[in-house]
Amino acid sequence: MTATAEHPLAGRCVLITGGARRVGAAVARRLHAGGASIALHYRSSANDAQALVASLEADRPGSAEAFQCDLCELDALPRLICAVTARFGRLDVLVNNASSFYPTPVGTITAAQFEDLIGTNLRAPLFLSQAAAPALRDTRGLILNMADIHGQRPLKQHPVYSAAKAGLIMLTKSLARELGPEVRVNAIAPGPIMWPERGLDEAQRREIIGRTALKRVGSPEDIARAAYFFAAEAPYVTGQVLAVDGGRGI
Repeated sequence: MTATAEHPLAGRCVLITGGARRVGAAVARRLHAGGASIALHYRSSANDAQALVASLEADRPGSAEAFQCDLCELDALPRLICAVTARFGRLDVLVNNASSFYPTPVGTITAAQFEDLIGTNLRAPLFLSQAAAPALRDTRGLILNMADIHGQRPLKQHPVYSAAKAGLIMLTKSLARELGPEVRVNAIAPGPIMWPERGLDEAQRREIIGRTALKRVGSPEDIARAAYFFAAEAPYVTGQVLAVDGGRGI
């Protein structure tokens, strides 16, 4: 498939962590529609991953494959990159999307929670980016980190998660300096896009919407469009964090 105005990502390979569900799946569909081949990482959502791959493959055979990996096992990260490049021959975009999210009020925080939240939201993106850097340099590629507006404005009862996302924002800027000029590094900071699967009741949801300038939640497709912008339309943008939050951070 040759790159065209309609399919500017043709011939490129995108690895999306946590790509089987929710925002990751929306990003996968949008970048695939732009012509990219998709390496879909999952940890435990095997059925969702295989279903999404089957859907992408039905549209364009040979353009998608699922890869299982526990991102908290650092020794597995170089193997994941090697498996993706062996399958597709290259790597052009790494989307660090996989994330754990849940409250950790002060006084209840455990070492296991700290290791999980820091591990998935900060440590894994760092070490996966490090493993992917040589392949991305070869293609003059992109690292796209999924941050959070609460990496800049902390969320109550989520100090560990907020700190991890703050670290990811600084990591984005640091890697942009370290890996330039060959590799661009940017981040998207979602606001109220999808409600978490646990932790917010209806009153909390109404309060969040009330504090959002657009008075509504966004959709995974809003994040997917931002990801497409960075991958296909922003060759002179690096080290930036784009809030997609409906004005929640104002």
